[in-house]
Amino acid sequence: AGDKAFHCWDVPVPAPRPRCSRATAMCTRAAFEHSNEIGVFSKLTNKYCLVGIGGSENFYSVFEAELGGHVPIVHTSIAGCRIIGRLCCGNKNGLLVPMTTTDQELSHLRNALPEGVVIQRVEERLSALGNCIVTNDHVAFVHTDLDRETEEIAADVLGVEVFRQTIAGNVLVGSYCSVSNQGALVHPKTPMEDQEELAQLLQVPVVAGTVNRGSDVIGGGLVVNDWCAFTGVDTTATEVQVIESVFKLGDAQPSAVAGAMRDVLIDQLA
Repeated sequence: AGDKAFHCWDVPVPAPRPRCSRATAMCTRAAFEHSNEIGVFSKLTNKYCLVGIGGSENFYSVFEAELGGHVPIVHTSIAGCRIIGRLCCGNKNGLLVPMTTTDQELSHLRNALPEGVVIQRVEERLSALGNCIVTNDHVAFVHTDLDRETEEIAADVLGVEVFRQTIAGNVLVGSYCSVSNQGALVHPKTPMEDQEELAQLLQVPVVAGTVNRGSDVIGGGLVVNDWCAFTGVDTTATEVQVIESVFKLGDAQPSAVAGAMRDVLIDQLA
């Protein structure tokens, strides 16, 4: 009778671990309808994430688990297509979409994206803007044949310096390169002198590597911002380590280890 009453609220409840904190964010694997090319079906920036409509709940739940509550995840199509990652390009300042984007899609994006993000339709012959432009919040690389007017619009809307570049001889810079404000991953056969030039322009570390078990289409298989990344489910542990290292995700930092892993990948592809 003299025992102290016990109440369930006397037990301390541990605070939930915050999702996607900079200390714990990592590279997460995902697939869109059995495709590893998630960069084709999504676009990730520091202020928003776009995902193609018609995917599985599993695909969307991967993004929700990492990004939910931090940036809006917008389900959309562009020009009636789900391959939004290849048709648009953007950063925290703006989003460029092709002229084939419908008025309804444009209105949906304007309503869903954060205030201050400028959305601009672009009249451009090379309409797969995601293949032809790759950008972080400060610098953009563009296809060498991109219209001069499109280059000026990109500089203005995205608030970046624009450079006409190739990646390992490929003009589709958005397909063979992924960049953030922390680092860049480029085609595995990019010469060292080219990597150094790109690093000089971007002012971030540049590493050559692969995704999805040896694929050189980096932009198609990887989306990344300053604090998390998503890649295809076939991406190997070694490839994930390189990604986490160059983009400084979690506790990883660029190091000689990343250089060694990069050399192994290049040797395998040589």
